[in-house]
Amino acid sequence: MKAAPQDGGGPEAVPGNGSGAETAPQDDSGQEAAPRSGGGLVAERPAVMRAGGEAPTFDRRRLLTGVAGGVVVAGVGAVLGQQLGGRQAVDAARTGVRLPRPATPAKALPAGADLRIGGLSPFVTPNKDFYRVDTALVVPQVDPSDWTLRIHGMVDRPVELTFADLLKLPLTEADVTLTCVSNEVGGPYVGNARWLGARMADVLRRAGLRSDADMLLSTSADGFTCGTPLDVVMDGRDALFAVAMNGEVLPVDHGFPVRQVVPGLYGYVSATKWVVDIKVTRFDRDEAYWTPRGWSARGPIKTQSRIDVPRAGGSLKAGATTIAGVAWAQHTGVDAVEVRVDRGQWRQARLAEVPGPDTWRQWAIDWTATPGEHTIEVRATDAAGRTQTDQLAPPAPDGATGWHAVTVQVA
Repeated sequence: MKAAPQDGGGPEAVPGNGSGAETAPQDDSGQEAAPRSGGGLVAERPAVMRAGGEAPTFDRRRLLTGVAGGVVVAGVGAVLGQQLGGRQAVDAARTGVRLPRPATPAKALPAGADLRIGGLSPFVTPNKDFYRVDTALVVPQVDPSDWTLRIHGMVDRPVELTFADLLKLPLTEADVTLTCVSNEVGGPYVGNARWLGARMADVLRRAGLRSDADMLLSTSADGFTCGTPLDVVMDGRDALFAVAMNGEVLPVDHGFPVRQVVPGLYGYVSATKWVVDIKVTRFDRDEAYWTPRGWSARGPIKTQSRIDVPRAGGSLKAGATTIAGVAWAQHTGVDAVEVRVDRGQWRQARLAEVPGPDTWRQWAIDWTATPGEHTIEVRATDAAGRTQTDQLAPPAPDGATGWHAVTVQVA
């Protein structure tokens, strides 16, 4: 079965993200995979990873062997040529999509959601800068007129929807941060966007879910599979079959025409792009793409915080300055962020406003920098009162932990 790209997180570096998930396991750099904790298994990572405006990082080993997507070196030129033609056709189809107004629009972002500090990640990540993690070397090109979503398995009534059917459903807007499981502490594989889509729970209820089902095995157009806990999708959160991102039709690289967005789960177990099939099943009966590759079957997001300003290794002038960054704890929310310098006392940072518990949260704190070398650390506490652990752990098998720290020089 062909693996598909992922977003959101899966081993948005490794387990996940998958064709649809955006997850990347510990090594989000495309180098050798990191050992799985507690055993000798090696956690595989995605073939292509990119954050922000940087060029994609390719896993050279998989590029040469063609493990991702079945591409061999001799055929790369032909495949890319076919992809170019397909992309032009799909781009034209995408341009022709007219998005309906949401039946449930998102609330206006609260004043103060973005602190507008130079170097700090903006509250809304522009589409061009949103991270990508792919298990395939080429992006699936899906014409919306040919797209269908099949829901089957442990259901009373199998359902099949066309793209036109999906657009006729009541659509919901939601601000949701996606995170890649293979994101290192302080890493770039996280981003926030406003999504528009049909609520997954509403669509699934049409099929009549059986009471003993506990997993959704989703499949992307290129064959990648992703296993999502059913209870999370059905508990009332804004889990969507998304068709738009930040006010525009979903970009092809992020899953056009339809992808999954599920708050609170790493992308590799939730964020299937180019989704075409949902099998309602059980974790003890089916296994998704990343699980046998060294990643956990379930992937709740761990609370994390990151220092954006100042940058690690930066040089500052002595005197008043600002330390700032972002923290996330989807679907619980961030309640506090603390910062300390040179292992001194923890100080409470001021927090930006947020529209709900499913997005990251900006934070900032004033600091009077003195000459010399200084190490700055950050930690976050979620709305349930749980402070992120200082225990260092790699991304595999279920997400990195530890406090982000940067060292700077002050003159």
